[in-house]
Parts: sequence; structure tokens; C-alpha cells
Amino acid sequence: MSGPDEHKSAAAGGFTAADEPFALFARWLADAETSEPNDPNAMALATVDADGLPNVRMVLLKGVDGADATPRGFVFYTNLESAKGRELIAAQKAALCFHWKSLRRQVRVRGLVSSVSGMEADAYFASRARGSRLGAWASAQSRPLESRFALEKAVAAVTARYPIGEIPRPPHWSGFRITPLEIEFWHDRPFRLHDRLVFRRGDAAVPWGTQRLYP
Repeated sequence: MSGPDEHKSAAAGGFTAADEPFALFARWLADAETSEPNDPNAMALATVDADGLPNVRMVLLKGVDGADATPRGFVFYTNLESAKGRELIAAQKAALCFHWKSLRRQVRVRGLVSSVSGMEADAYFASRARGSRLGAWASAQSRPLESRFALEKAVAAVTARYPIGEIPRPPHWSGFRITPLEIEFWHDRPFRLHDRLVFRRGDAAVPWGTQRLYP
């Protein structure tokens, strides 16, 4: 049973141990969409390379979903031949971090990596701006680039190849779903006595356990 402090925290935009993590994340993301000036769906994606050296970069969340036998997860898209694409495919594990400065909130995610279906990737690719679709063909992401002119020349060549009509999804471009095994919610409190609540599970088929953490 949750006490009065739990209910007060929830009413103030915090959380209780009774929360379901995906529903809580959806509420926090909705709050961020009204308060963050740029990219409320931005998240830091952490991977490791073949030598075990960590890598982190910002990407954009494109959905928190799942269907039928696919567990719910955090979905984003990228060039499969980029550094992050290669590392995700090799390790099949990754971590995410959302930080909404205006709300003084953070969410950390750790979990298992899987590829989205071809149908999912096709549908999202078709929804992108035409320039972004052309860029997906033109950019050899993460590979050395001799000059800005070389990139512009590659974009011009792709534009000439697809002057009108549909632009097919490149075979090297798709998406990933991070199915979380751990989601931690952090909410700033005075004197650095922050609220931290972590949801954990052994795999996606079992219920969540919860644990409050010292700040």
C-alpha cells in the first residue's frame, strides 16, 4: 500500500512503486513535449565496440511499441553500416538515457536489441521528408568523408536517380527495438535528495519488480 508521500509525489509529476513503467514513461514524454524547446524525444544511445570500448551518441526515439509476439520496446532508425548499427548488431545489448532539463527528470533504460521488421522500416522510411530519404542513400554514415563537396555531390547523384516519385528504402537502412530489462526514473528534489525508482525483470516475459534507490 502506498502512503501519503507516494501520492503527493505522483501528483507533483513524480511516481509511485505501483506505476507501470511504459505508462509512466508515456506521461513523462508527454510532459516533455510541452516543455522542451527542441527534440523532447532525443535520447543518448550507448553501445560498445568490438574492443569493449563504450560509445555514446544522441538519436531520436520514434516509438515505444510492440505487437503480437514482439515485446514493447524503444524504437529508432539508423544506417545499419554506421558505427552504432554495427555495434548494435554485434552486441545485441544497449542502453538509453533521456534527460529533460526543463522538467528536472531523467529516464535510463538498459535492454536487449532486436531489428524491426522490414514492413515497420518501410512504413517509417516512407513517412520521412524527401530530403532525409535521399540523404539515407547518399551518406556512407561513419565512414571517412574527404570534403563537404563530396557529400553534396553524392546527394546530387541520388537526387538525379530519384527525381520524382517514390524513393525506396536503402537495404542498409532500418531500425532497432530496445526491449528493456531495466528502466530507472529519476526526479530532481531539493538538496540533492532525488527520487529514484528502478523497474527490473529477468526477461520480457516476466513481471516487473521495483526498487527505490538512494539518490
